[in-house]
Amino acid sequence: MERSEKRLNERLRVCVATCNRADYSKLAPIMFGIKSHAEIFDLEVVVLGSHLIDDYGNTFRMIKQDEFDIHAKLHTIVRGEDEAAMVESVGLALVKLPDVLQRLAPDILLVHGDRFDALALATAAALMNIRILHLEGGEVSGTIDDSIRHAISKLAHYHAVCTRSAERHLISMCEDHSHIILAGCPSYDKLLSAHQRDDYTDIIKSWLGDDVKEQSYIVALQHPVTTDIQNSIKIYELMLDALISFNKRTLILFPNIDAGSKEMVRVMRRKGIEQHPNFRAVKHVPFDQFIQLVSHAGCMIGNSSCGVREAGAFGTPVINLGTRQTGRETGENVLHVRDADTHNKIYHALELQFGKRYPCSKIYGDGNAVQRILKFMQSIDLSEPLQKKFCFPPVKECISQDIDHILETQSALAVDLGGTNLRVAIVCMKGKVVKKYMQLNPKTFEERIELMLTMCKQAMADAVHLNCRILGVGIGGGIIQHNELIHGSTFCAAELGHIVVSLEGPECMCGSHGCIEAYSSGLALQREAKRLHDEDLLLVEGMSVNNKEQVNATHLLNAARLGNSKAESILHTAGTALGLGIVNILHMINPSLVILSGVLAEHYENPVRQVISQRALLSAQGTKVMVSELEDPALLGAASMVLDYTTRRTY
Repeated sequence: MERSEKRLNERLRVCVATCNRADYSKLAPIMFGIKSHAEIFDLEVVVLGSHLIDDYGNTFRMIKQDEFDIHAKLHTIVRGEDEAAMVESVGLALVKLPDVLQRLAPDILLVHGDRFDALALATAAALMNIRILHLEGGEVSGTIDDSIRHAISKLAHYHAVCTRSAERHLISMCEDHSHIILAGCPSYDKLLSAHQRDDYTDIIKSWLGDDVKEQSYIVALQHPVTTDIQNSIKIYELMLDALISFNKRTLILFPNIDAGSKEMVRVMRRKGIEQHPNFRAVKHVPFDQFIQLVSHAGCMIGNSSCGVREAGAFGTPVINLGTRQTGRETGENVLHVRDADTHNKIYHALELQFGKRYPCSKIYGDGNAVQRILKFMQSIDLSEPLQKKFCFPPVKECISQDIDHILETQSALAVDLGGTNLRVAIVCMKGKVVKKYMQLNPKTFEERIELMLTMCKQAMADAVHLNCRILGVGIGGGIIQHNELIHGSTFCAAELGHIVVSLEGPECMCGSHGCIEAYSSGLALQREAKRLHDEDLLLVEGMSVNNKEQVNATHLLNAARLGNSKAESILHTAGTALGLGIVNILHMINPSLVILSGVLAEHYENPVRQVISQRALLSAQGTKVMVSELEDPALLGAASMVLDYTTRRTY
């Protein structure tokens, strides 16, 4: 994108708001980059949060030392260092920010990370229609920080992320991919080029003493976990015990201002850390010097994000304590101690890590983040609508409540592909056949499919006029388990009619011999009726067939009813074959009930029962056999699958 012509000759007003020493280390490189391109950008700096508190080092002074003009200083921290104080601090910031943002009128507000102060900034800017560029969104860690970070991401219009995983997380959160830049961590731009300063030994000595050498000391930085304050205090106390026992010179920084920090400071003072000869307790170390101290330390311990992010760039061994960084991407230099009941586990971790060196990791950046971010900001088109858009994945369209939908009858198309006839029906939710269609089944597969499609199209057209909303099409025949149709690997499961019940049986239409269908289907009985008729063995007293009439299974049934022993024998054989097939099914899936349906069901009921009692295993002999009283059970069964499936998932 290119900026609109109206803005081509105007500088882009970028407001950078910094809340604490940690976020300034990430924002400062960008601020220097903006300042060095004064012909393009107009930098506005707002300072708030713990920067302005003496107990936390009055770190706003380092912003002045870096020769940045501060356009507004807001005292937003309510002391107390507990959950209520954090909430009150957010509220106080929201009260003070509108005047500042209205006066500065920035084109873009740069917000970093996951602190509660940053949430206030993003909330105020979003409500005041100021575009927000969020740094380090999409990452995963522990505590309330995760929720705050993701909340800021939802308020932000643009995102500069550090890792590919963070980028994917934002995309999965429905953020616009075109508004995300994979830049890397801005602090890496400085630390990758500056951590090998010639005066690093002087820095180590100034903070830890003249006798301290490279890799002979520990840097400790532990913050409270706001969602589990008591446990984080316990871990902090165990860390101090382990460090005292480990007996190495240690630079320990005070915790941040989160709820629980006051109690952690009390623990530190109760153990006499500030007076202990092995410890140097400080509130703040300038970032450029902190880089040197971490880079050349024998080990870093605590739960600061610096341990899992920046320290990896130097290969410094790290012991990450507790859950504050759970989910954060780390290099092989990090050893996690998730929980501990005594200091022994932490002490053992110190024994394993202290003095080791690991390959340098560039998970969080390659030293070119700032130039990417500046170029990205230049590409922002201020003429674009300010309303943020979310890229939701495609979902099934919801069906709203309107009168047409209410008046529609939810229905299904059911298909019964029989041996003699092909039947299609519109079946409504109440189980009523609204309209039924029947045609003689063609002989070839292609003709059957063609006819089926033609009949279904006709039924769909009629459904519109009948005010029936077709939810799906169901074809009868199959095995239902847990209300689901079993399809099989090639969608040919439950071809029950082709269970072989005799090795020497009649030929089936499938090409095999002895299938149930070859004995018991309507076509099989029609074949036998024709054979008897050709042999003049079909007709008995009271029966007649005219020359134009085609002999079918109905004639065989009538002959048996009138006492034709040949016809009775054929029906008994057919019933026996069906019974043998059902016995096989009983042995495979062990159902509790067998329901026979169709015009032949009443003729097969007794033979099937007899075969089950004679041939089935003892465990299956008690299976109940009954005849369905439904008029069109195959059509209704097929329709019920569609209606149950669609209504169970959609409405």
